[in-house]
Amino acid sequence: SDLAVVSNAECMGGQRAFVFEHTAMASGDSKHTIVLAQFTQNKNTRTYIDYENLNLALDGICQLYEQKLKLMNPHLKNITYDIAELFNYIDALGDLSCLVFSPSQNAYVPHNKEWIKTRVFEHLKKLAQS
Repeated sequence: SDLAVVSNAECMGGQRAFVFEHTAMASGDSKHTIVLAQFTQNKNTRTYIDYENLNLALDGICQLYEQKLKLMNPHLKNITYDIAELFNYIDALGDLSCLVFSPSQNAYVPHNKEWIKTRVFEHLKKLAQS
């Protein structure tokens, strides 16, 4: 799948908004997802990570937290955490959002932290049941 920025405009507050064109249609549940993250209040920490589908993106968000825990606790072999701790991590990030490709709209749909937390919870619950 190829992505191309087809327009980029300044929004309120000086933030940039990008419109992406997805040149290949997503099939089934494989909705290409771009995670936009800002790890601190410093805008220089902004980055993006793209995933083939939403489930991989949700796993990736959990892995970001797990990597932070490993850095903070290098002596621990096994690290455990509960959903509240993960949500606190997400809330403490400077910014976190997802752009999920919608084949019916042929566009990326933006989602905020609250949406992400709901999806992460549902995703982890599903994994725990399987």
